[in-house]
Amino acid sequence: MLVSAKEMLNKAREGKYAVGQFNINNLEWTKAVLLTAQENNSPVILGVSEGAGKYMGGYKTIVGMVNGMLEELNITVPVALHLDHGSYNGALKVIEAGFSSVMFDGSHYAIDENIEKTTEIIKIAGEKGISVEAEVGSIGGEEDGVVGAGEVADPSECKSIADLGVTMLAAGIGNIHGKYPENWKGLDFDVLAKINEMTGDMPLVLHGGTGIPEDMIKKAISLGVSKINVNTECQLTFAAATRKYIEEGKDLVGKGFDPRKVLAPGFEAIKATVKEKMELFGSINKA
Repeated sequence: MLVSAKEMLNKAREGKYAVGQFNINNLEWTKAVLLTAQENNSPVILGVSEGAGKYMGGYKTIVGMVNGMLEELNITVPVALHLDHGSYNGALKVIEAGFSSVMFDGSHYAIDENIEKTTEIIKIAGEKGISVEAEVGSIGGEEDGVVGAGEVADPSECKSIADLGVTMLAAGIGNIHGKYPENWKGLDFDVLAKINEMTGDMPLVLHGGTGIPEDMIKKAISLGVSKINVNTECQLTFAAATRKYIEEGKDLVGKGFDPRKVLAPGFEAIKATVKEKMELFGSINKA
């Protein structure tokens, strides 16, 4: 059954590793992430953007699909189903639909309104045992229509949000969604250290996990990052494997068009990417 992300992230922070959030976009992605987590005895978070939720037929459809896979595939590792960069209304909808975790992204509001709306989501989610992620300082780049300017968070504002009782906190420290440009300055570890100091034992979240060098990932984990989001890398590997299969023309001429065969290479590519990230994050055999 789906679980809140709270316990897995508290264990990760204490154990100095991070749990991967891997965004899902269809059945193949979901199955690949769940099977890889089970094979590597790793806790995992399935991320769903509002755009992906709409694409997959709605939040209740996603909850039904994931719960069905947990049972049919005999998944026993901890799995949280999490709304990624949710609006206020989106957060309310996934809570009602049966998600076990939710991110309310109020980073584009003034801090007072961010606090007000985050407080409301915490109260509603808390009554159902659902974990809550909040954000301070928008994450740069664009992901599924959500655009951030890449602000570096104010540690004092992070403390104000953390003190509300959120489960985890995403703070902008120079990280961006999508591919990192060649002139990227890197993560601001001075700010991360200050945020870590001011928020106590709060598990911190690093968005834009694709393309960040390994040494920076490990340093971020040492400074309290307990959840790292990966989406772009899965998109790239899935697309590349699918494109290669189609360009080679296998099973497409004379044998009909079988989407199960066409999507199989992408499925395996997602599995390989997820395992690689779990190894980097140190979450293997932590379930």
